[in-house]
Amino acid sequence: MRLRFTRRAVENISEIASYLTERNPHAAKRVRAAIDESLRYLTLFPRAGRAQTTEGVRKLVTRKYAYIVYYSVDDNAGEIAILAVKHPAQQREHDDA
Repeated sequence: MRLRFTRRAVENISEIASYLTERNPHAAKRVRAAIDESLRYLTLFPRAGRAQTTEGVRKLVTRKYAYIVYYSVDDNAGEIAILAVKHPAQQREHDDA
């Protein structure tokens, strides 16, 4: 499956990178690598994340740093839409089902 990023997800990732780069460039690279690793995992196991109360939305928590990736799977299109990427201290987008 291929990944498709919503504008919101791209903005989230950019904000995370900017925030961390200002404070610790090495940490920014490590966090980005952890997020990328989780996204690669999703392409292999699209239903790995936990279902949310919003129909069709799932949540995957990155192994390192616990960033939350919200996404939906479209089997017909063969794609995973990355909806948002949030720091665990931020308000949650959706609730677990």
